[in-house]
Amino acid sequence: MTDLTLIKQQKQPGRARGRPFAKGASGNPAGRPRGCRDKPNRAAELLLDGEAEALTRKAVELALAGDASALRLCLDRIVAPRRERVVEFAMPPIRGPADIAGAMGAIVDAAARGAITLGEAAQLAQLAQLIETVIQAIDTTDFDRRLQQLEAIPARAY
Repeated sequence: MTDLTLIKQQKQPGRARGRPFAKGASGNPAGRPRGCRDKPNRAAELLLDGEAEALTRKAVELALAGDASALRLCLDRIVAPRRERVVEFAMPPIRGPADIAGAMGAIVDAAARGAITLGEAAQLAQLAQLIETVIQAIDTTDFDRRLQQLEAIPARAY
Protein backbone atom coordinates (compact mmCIF):
# COMPACT_ATOMS: atom_id res chain seq x y z
CA MET A 1 0.00 0.00 0.00
CA THR A 2 1.33 3.44 -0.93
CA ASP A 3 1.78 6.18 1.59
CA LEU A 4 -0.77 8.90 0.80
CA THR A 5 1.49 11.62 2.20
CA LEU A 6 4.08 10.88 -0.47
CA ILE A 7 1.68 11.35 -3.34
CA LYS A 8 2.00 14.82 -4.75
CA GLN A 9 -1.31 16.60 -4.76
CA GLN A 10 -2.32 17.58 -8.25
CA LYS A 11 -4.23 20.73 -8.92
CA GLN A 12 -7.79 19.80 -9.70
CA PRO A 13 -9.37 21.42 -12.73
CA GLY A 14 -12.33 23.61 -11.94
CA ARG A 15 -13.46 27.15 -11.49
CA ALA A 16 -10.90 29.60 -10.26
CA ARG A 17 -11.65 31.65 -7.20
CA GLY A 18 -12.82 35.20 -7.73
CA ARG A 19 -13.59 35.94 -11.35
CA PRO A 20 -13.88 32.77 -13.39
CA PHE A 21 -14.08 34.59 -16.72
CA ALA A 22 -11.89 37.23 -18.27
CA LYS A 23 -13.53 40.64 -18.51
CA GLY A 24 -15.90 40.71 -21.48
CA ALA A 25 -15.59 36.96 -22.12
CA SER A 26 -18.23 35.25 -20.00
CA GLY A 27 -20.37 32.23 -20.67
CA ASN A 28 -22.98 34.67 -22.00
CA PRO A 29 -21.17 37.36 -24.02
CA ALA A 30 -24.39 39.22 -24.80
CA GLY A 31 -25.15 39.51 -21.08
CA ARG A 32 -28.51 39.98 -19.50
CA PRO A 33 -30.90 41.85 -21.81
CA ARG A 34 -31.80 45.41 -20.82
CA GLY A 35 -35.06 45.65 -18.94
CA CYS A 36 -35.05 41.95 -18.09
CA ARG A 37 -36.45 41.48 -14.60
CA ASP A 38 -35.92 38.61 -12.25
CA LYS A 39 -38.65 36.06 -11.57
CA PRO A 40 -39.86 37.37 -8.17
CA ASN A 41 -40.39 40.87 -9.54
CA ARG A 42 -42.23 39.56 -12.59
CA ALA A 43 -44.44 37.38 -10.35
CA ALA A 44 -45.22 40.36 -8.10
CA GLU A 45 -46.10 42.48 -11.14
CA LEU A 46 -48.47 39.79 -12.41
CA LEU A 47 -50.18 39.51 -9.01
CA LEU A 48 -50.56 43.28 -8.63
CA ASP A 49 -51.53 43.95 -12.24
CA GLY A 50 -54.97 45.50 -12.28
CA GLU A 51 -55.09 45.82 -8.47
CA ALA A 52 -53.22 49.12 -8.18
CA GLU A 53 -56.38 51.19 -7.80
CA ALA A 54 -57.89 48.93 -5.12
CA LEU A 55 -54.60 48.76 -3.20
CA THR A 56 -54.20 52.53 -3.35
CA ARG A 57 -57.76 53.03 -2.12
CA LYS A 58 -57.13 50.60 0.79
CA ALA A 59 -53.90 52.41 1.76
CA VAL A 60 -55.75 55.73 1.78
CA GLU A 61 -58.58 54.25 3.89
CA LEU A 62 -56.08 52.83 6.39
CA ALA A 63 -54.25 56.15 6.54
CA LEU A 64 -57.52 58.02 7.16
CA ALA A 65 -58.38 55.49 9.88
CA GLY A 66 -55.15 56.39 11.69
CA ASP A 67 -52.69 53.69 10.59
CA ALA A 68 -49.33 55.45 10.94
CA SER A 69 -47.42 53.34 8.40
CA ALA A 70 -50.19 53.71 5.80
CA LEU A 71 -50.24 57.45 6.46
CA ARG A 72 -46.45 57.64 5.99
CA LEU A 73 -46.74 55.62 2.76
CA CYS A 74 -49.40 57.96 1.38
CA LEU A 75 -47.55 61.13 2.38
CA ASP A 76 -44.32 59.82 0.86
CA ARG A 77 -46.15 59.47 -2.43
CA ILE A 78 -47.93 62.82 -2.23
CA VAL A 79 -45.11 65.07 -1.04
CA ALA A 80 -41.98 65.08 -3.19
CA PRO A 81 -38.65 64.70 -1.42
CA ARG A 82 -37.22 68.03 -0.35
CA ARG A 83 -34.42 69.28 -2.54
CA GLU A 84 -32.14 72.22 -2.09
CA ARG A 85 -33.53 75.42 -3.47
CA VAL A 86 -31.69 78.17 -5.25
CA VAL A 87 -30.99 80.98 -2.84
CA GLU A 88 -31.02 84.46 -4.33
CA PHE A 89 -29.92 87.50 -2.39
CA ALA A 90 -27.58 90.43 -2.93
CA MET A 91 -24.06 89.61 -1.83
CA PRO A 92 -21.34 92.19 -2.33
CA PRO A 93 -18.41 91.18 -4.54
CA ILE A 94 -15.29 89.91 -2.78
CA ARG A 95 -12.13 91.43 -4.15
CA GLY A 96 -9.98 91.32 -1.06
CA PRO A 97 -9.81 90.30 2.60
CA ALA A 98 -11.62 93.48 3.64
CA ASP A 99 -14.73 92.39 1.66
CA ILE A 100 -15.27 89.18 3.67
CA ALA A 101 -17.01 91.01 6.51
CA GLY A 102 -19.49 92.54 4.06
CA ALA A 103 -20.24 89.13 2.50
CA MET A 104 -20.83 87.48 5.88
CA GLY A 105 -22.97 90.47 6.89
CA ALA A 106 -25.12 89.97 3.78
CA ILE A 107 -25.73 86.35 4.75
CA VAL A 108 -26.76 87.33 8.29
CA ASP A 109 -29.04 90.09 6.97
CA ALA A 110 -30.75 87.70 4.52
CA ALA A 111 -31.38 85.22 7.34
CA ALA A 112 -32.70 87.98 9.60
CA ARG A 113 -35.12 89.19 6.91
CA GLY A 114 -36.33 85.64 6.29
CA ALA A 115 -35.09 85.61 2.69
CA ILE A 116 -33.16 82.44 3.55
CA THR A 117 -33.58 79.91 6.34
CA LEU A 118 -31.08 79.49 9.16
CA GLY A 119 -29.97 76.18 7.65
CA GLU A 120 -29.32 77.85 4.32
CA ALA A 121 -27.43 80.63 6.10
CA ALA A 122 -25.27 78.02 7.83
CA GLN A 123 -24.55 76.38 4.48
CA LEU A 124 -23.70 79.76 2.97
CA ALA A 125 -21.42 80.49 5.93
CA GLN A 126 -19.49 77.39 4.90
CA LEU A 127 -18.58 79.45 1.87
CA ALA A 128 -15.85 80.85 4.07
CA GLN A 129 -13.55 78.11 2.79
CA LEU A 130 -14.36 79.02 -0.80
CA ILE A 131 -13.96 82.69 -0.02
CA GLU A 132 -10.60 81.91 1.59
CA THR A 133 -9.51 80.17 -1.61
CA VAL A 134 -10.60 83.18 -3.67
CA ILE A 135 -8.65 85.50 -1.36
CA GLN A 136 -5.55 83.28 -1.69
CA ALA A 137 -5.89 83.37 -5.47
CA ILE A 138 -6.21 87.16 -5.39
CA ASP A 139 -3.16 87.44 -3.13
CA THR A 140 -1.13 85.10 -5.33
CA THR A 141 -2.05 87.04 -8.46
CA ASP A 142 -1.25 90.33 -6.76
CA PHE A 143 2.09 88.99 -5.48
CA ASP A 144 3.00 87.72 -8.95
CA ARG A 145 2.11 91.08 -10.52
CA ARG A 146 4.24 93.00 -7.99
CA LEU A 147 7.14 90.55 -8.43
CA GLN A 148 7.07 91.02 -12.21
CA GLN A 149 7.07 94.80 -11.73
CA LEU A 150 10.11 94.55 -9.45
CA GLU A 151 11.94 92.27 -11.88
CA ALA A 152 11.26 94.71 -14.70
CA ILE A 153 13.16 97.49 -12.89
CA PRO A 154 16.80 97.63 -14.02
CA ALA A 155 19.37 96.53 -11.41
CA ARG A 156 21.01 100.01 -11.44
CA ALA A 157 17.87 101.61 -10.02
CA TYR A 158 18.45 100.00 -6.63
